[in-house]
Amino acid sequence: MYTITVISGDGIGPEVMGVTLDILKASDLEFEFKEARAGYACFKDTGTNLPDETVEMAKSSDATLFGAVTSVPEQKTAGSILALRKKLGLYANLRPVKSYPGVKAVYDDLDILIIRENSEGLYSEIEEYTEEGATALRVITRKASERISHIAFKEALKRGKKRVTAVHKANVLRKTDGVFRDSFWKVANEYNQMNDYSDIETDEFYVDAAAMFLVTDPYKFQVLVTTNLFGDILSDEGAGLVGGLGMAPSANIGDDNGLFEPVHGSAPDIAGKGVANPAAMILSACLMLNFLGEHQEAFKLEESLIKVLEQGKYLTPDLGGTSTTEEMARAVREIFEK
Repeated sequence: MYTITVISGDGIGPEVMGVTLDILKASDLEFEFKEARAGYACFKDTGTNLPDETVEMAKSSDATLFGAVTSVPEQKTAGSILALRKKLGLYANLRPVKSYPGVKAVYDDLDILIIRENSEGLYSEIEEYTEEGATALRVITRKASERISHIAFKEALKRGKKRVTAVHKANVLRKTDGVFRDSFWKVANEYNQMNDYSDIETDEFYVDAAAMFLVTDPYKFQVLVTTNLFGDILSDEGAGLVGGLGMAPSANIGDDNGLFEPVHGSAPDIAGKGVANPAAMILSACLMLNFLGEHQEAFKLEESLIKVLEQGKYLTPDLGGTSTTEEMARAVREIFEK
């Protein structure tokens, strides 16, 4: 039995989480789902957006499923997801950019993985006000840069990819991105000497060029590895190429824990209307199953979603249909449990 911490959160989080758990209950696997709290509603009830018991529960679970949370405007400290990533040591953020049949997209045949450093950069939250405004400290370390580069090559081999690309701005950010670039090539040279990795090509792009080619010629890329802010921006750009954030899952990985969440936010404008697209949450559950080593169940779940997308009968409004969140998810479950 797998113990899974479930943080539904705010807005559409509980809606997409609820239907995804219902699908997972139809799996041949056994799960114990433990509910935990985080986000704005939690803050209003308890005075904190991330209770200590939530962190401890996530640390002791096999994995964590995270829905979506609304930021707390009156709180000056880190948002709950940023804080939870740091407390769990989740230094790698894996964001697939993948086309699916039946989904209107700019490109219908992409399968790119963006790997984002998840622990530092401008997300280190070291800021201060000055007489002129404010400054932020961009922290880039060799340790973080090297370990994220290791993840990039391991994921490339695991997924059968033949190219790993570092994305940076070392021509301007000479010291910080210089450290990232040098760390990447140090790791790349190690892997290039290993037999299993000898046919994996390595290259690098400045982030502005990468952003352009991601739109004009995304086939240049297979696995991208980059720093925190650049990865955040590029992965949302990538999502726009394959149908939007409703089709964008993510995995947050560390040495001991994994947290899986859709890239979309809490979308308070459609919360409670029953029209949220559950695909990103379902695909995040697929990433979780792969993390747990349950590759067959992950494949089966993804294929079930693909069949629903192909059939086009039960799709939410953002996908061009008229179905509710629950109706689309029920269609996935009916295929999944056969």
